[in-house]
Amino acid sequence: MDRLKPSAANLSPLTPLTFLERAATVYTHSPSIIYNTTTYTWPQTHRRCLRLASAISRFSFPPNAVLSVLAPNIPAMYELQFAIPMAGYVINNINTRLDLTTVALILRHAESRALFFDSHLRSLAMGAVSLLPPDFPHPLLIPIHDQDDDESAGSDDLGYEGMLERGDPDFRWVEPKSEWEPMTLNYTSGTTSSPKGVVHSHRSIFVITFDSLLNWSVPTQPVYLWTLPMFHSNGWSYTWGMAAVGGTNVCLRKFNAEIVYDAINRHNVTHMCGAPVVLNMMANYPRLKSPVQILTGGAPPPAPVLLRTESLGFVVSHGYGMTEVAGVVVSCAWKSKWNSFPATEQARLKSRQGVRTLGLAAADVVDPSNGESVPRDGLTMGEIVLRGSCLMLGYLKNPEATAKCMRNGWLFTGDIGVMHRDGYIEIKDRSKDIIISGGENVSSVEVESVLYSNPAVNEAAVVARPDDYWGETPCAFLSLKEGVESRPAENEVIEFCRERLPHYMVPKTVIFMEELPKTATGKVKKFALRGIAHQMGSQSQTPASRM
Repeated sequence: MDRLKPSAANLSPLTPLTFLERAATVYTHSPSIIYNTTTYTWPQTHRRCLRLASAISRFSFPPNAVLSVLAPNIPAMYELQFAIPMAGYVINNINTRLDLTTVALILRHAESRALFFDSHLRSLAMGAVSLLPPDFPHPLLIPIHDQDDDESAGSDDLGYEGMLERGDPDFRWVEPKSEWEPMTLNYTSGTTSSPKGVVHSHRSIFVITFDSLLNWSVPTQPVYLWTLPMFHSNGWSYTWGMAAVGGTNVCLRKFNAEIVYDAINRHNVTHMCGAPVVLNMMANYPRLKSPVQILTGGAPPPAPVLLRTESLGFVVSHGYGMTEVAGVVVSCAWKSKWNSFPATEQARLKSRQGVRTLGLAAADVVDPSNGESVPRDGLTMGEIVLRGSCLMLGYLKNPEATAKCMRNGWLFTGDIGVMHRDGYIEIKDRSKDIIISGGENVSSVEVESVLYSNPAVNEAAVVARPDDYWGETPCAFLSLKEGVESRPAENEVIEFCRERLPHYMVPKTVIFMEELPKTATGKVKKFALRGIAHQMGSQSQTPASRM
């Protein structure tokens, strides 16, 4: 057969930006965004994004310049996920809970040309910009005034809405010349002092968006509640995904369990995402009127938390991803035969991360010292590695870090896991969170799962505490459920674990807190807890204390 060559007809670069125009055509009268008293349809959102992209393009920044956004889950935040790349620039969402210094570090490292900021975050935006060196080009500041908020609304001639109104609704948005051009820049979660800038291409975002919809079996026109911050990996790609399926984006500036339940019932929500802390947050509320699909990621949700959440009417799907892959790439694909298993066994299976999604080429657990696959025994721990088109281009201005994690054809995640006999992966810990006690590897995740099974425990996190004899021992930080009449004593918690764990895995220290410190995406700040445990100093343990 003659070797055929690609042509202009089939070389159109892949980009999720094309989803928006189709949504405006197909879902003409369907709501695209609901926020307080504001409702837009998909044609309206399409026109608003074109106007905004037109106005942004007039800044005449260099191609692929970085434009930053500092905002909660409001309509403008959603629109900017389309408008900035439609203007030919790279969108950089910034975690709204970061401190001034870290925000300034990001703005400087990204060389951001503009900063769109929610007016409620003015002091954070202005304070961060004030920390930039005088000779460093400061970003153009564009406030977003909340039209549904009397304190925020006002004259917007120089702000977001005023700029949008001056834009051209017939603007021909800037298509990428290559699908490998950068589209997003997201900094790692900020739980360390040196977050890295993760760059994704139009191609990788296109692939992960399609993959995320298919993997979660998202139907057309779902009602999606934004409990996951859009600044966290662009909302795991569901910002563009909702346009692909004509979904309704129910936006929340802030939320708690009461607000979430009210929004679910008022808008007939069908789908939502969130870290396991979101599951835990809603455990004390009544059963839902109709089932809600919830996708959770981050730390593995303990089986007791899954059982409680599903008893309320949530249908929990568990996935694994990271900023470097832009969404969920390993998920617990459910087997029909598991439906006949007891609820506790179903919860145990569902807490596993699972198998690669269709958009990922390969996932494995390997010995990091030689790159060889570990035995499929569910016991031998190794590092989780990934390969596929949804992987990042690399870390911005950090070739050393890029080369360190992307090598030998794999992305080395830094997550420690096991491979079960059925080919399903289960995370045991982050490499930095593994506790080595007397030469034994202690998985903090396994200890936390047992602690969550205690009826008095609301939140649990386990880190290493220095020990004179064993090197390290597990130290548990706990918060208790509301309404617990008598707080369990430290020795009672230790004994509870001793009955359910090998003795070397049992926490030797238990610390009670009102609430565990977390990042904006609901991840427990284990680095902060490690600092507390380290400041407590070495604990003198004897061999007898382990018996």
